[in-house]
Amino acid sequence: MEPFSIELLGSLIDSVTEGILVCSDESKIIYVNKAVENLFGYSSESLLGQNLFVLIPERYRPKHNLYVTDFFNQPANRRMGVGRDLSGLKSNGEEFPVEISLSYFRHGNSYLVFAFIVDITQRKNIEQQLIEKNRSLEKLTEEMTVLTTELESKVFERTMILREALDELEKSQKELSDSLNKEKELNEIKSRFVSMASHEFRTPLSTILSSASLVAKYRIEEDQPNRERHVNKIKDAVKHLNELLEDFLSIGKLEEGKVGIKVETFDISSFVYEIIEEIKTILKPGQTIKYVLTGAGSFTTDKRILKNILLNVLSNATKFSYENSPIKLIIDSNNKLQIQIIDQGIGIAQEDISHLFSNFYRGKNATNIQGTGLGLPIIKRYLDMIKGNVTVESELNKGSTFIISLAKMHAQDTVE
Repeated sequence: MEPFSIELLGSLIDSVTEGILVCSDESKIIYVNKAVENLFGYSSESLLGQNLFVLIPERYRPKHNLYVTDFFNQPANRRMGVGRDLSGLKSNGEEFPVEISLSYFRHGNSYLVFAFIVDITQRKNIEQQLIEKNRSLEKLTEEMTVLTTELESKVFERTMILREALDELEKSQKELSDSLNKEKELNEIKSRFVSMASHEFRTPLSTILSSASLVAKYRIEEDQPNRERHVNKIKDAVKHLNELLEDFLSIGKLEEGKVGIKVETFDISSFVYEIIEEIKTILKPGQTIKYVLTGAGSFTTDKRILKNILLNVLSNATKFSYENSPIKLIIDSNNKLQIQIIDQGIGIAQEDISHLFSNFYRGKNATNIQGTGLGLPIIKRYLDMIKGNVTVESELNKGSTFIISLAKMHAQDTVE
C-alpha cells in the first residue's frame, strides 16, 4: 500500500458522492470536488475564484451577505437554512433543492468555510420518484457490499504482510538470540499481535457487514433515519480500520528506516494552535485543552515529526480521559523544549509503565478501549530520531502526565 498523501486525500474527496465546496470569508470559491461539478454542471476551473452568488438563485442573494456576516460573528459547525428551503442554481439556470452543512477552519487571520452539499430532489419528490429511489438504494447497497469486500481483502492482505514480517522477526531473533528469554519475549509479542488484530479488525468488519445488510432492508422514506444511522456506523468503522492500518504502516516505516528528518525553525504557538484545532474534532463532550507557553517563541527541530508525536499523545489523553475533564498542555522553551501533557483520566498501573513503549502492549485497565498498542512505541521511535525522550508519571483513576524533552537540532541533522 502506498503512503497516505495529499494526492490520495484529493482522490478520496473526489470519490465521495457528497458535494464538498471550500470558500474564503469573502465568499470566493477556492475548491470544489467532482460531486460539486456534477451537481451544478460547472467545471472546477470555471468555479474557482467566483463568488458564491453564481450557485445561488437570484432571489436569495440579497440576504446572503447577512447570513455570511452572522456565520463569521459566531462560527460553528451547523446545518445551513434550518427551517427554510434551500435551492442551488445549475449552470443551465435550473434550480434544485439542496441540504447544506457548514464547517469552518481558521487559516491565519481569516476563515475557510467548508460546505457539504446534498441534492435532496428525490426527497422532495419521493412519491413520483419511488422507483428511482429504490434503484438508488439498491445501488448504495451494492456499493456497500463492494466496499465491504474490498475492506476484507485489504485487511486480509495487511494481516498476511504483518504475519510474514512477524515470522521474519521471529526467525532473526532465533538466529541472533542466545537465551530462552528472547524467544519467550518474541512469542509473547506475537501472541499479543494475533489477539489484538483478531479483535480490533473483527469488530469494525462485523459492524460494516451487519449495517450494510440492514441498509438494504430500509426502502421507504420513513426509514431514512435508520439508513443514515447505519451508514454513519459504516463510516465510523472504516475510519477505525484506517487508523489501525496507519499505525501498522507507521511502525513498519520506522523499523525499516524509511522516515527522513527535515529540520526547520518554527513559531511554537502557531504550531500548537494548529494541533489543538485538529484535536478538537475528537474531544469528548466537555473536554478542554488548556495551553500554556513560557520561554522563547520559536524552536528548531523536525516540525512534522513533533506534530505526529503531540497529536498521538493528545489523542491518547482524550481517549483515556472522562467527559468534562481538562487536558493541560504546558510548554517551556527556555533552554530546551519541554512539553507536559497532563490528563485526569483512568491512569496507568505502576507495573504497566515500564512496558508502555513495547509493541502491542496495552495496560490492564485499557483492554476495553480501542487501540493497537503501537501509538507509544511509535512516539518513542520518533523521539529517538529527533534527540528527544519521554517519561511518564501516573496514578490509577487520577490521571497521567507525559513529559517530552527535546534538544535543539541543526540544519546538518536533516536526513533525506
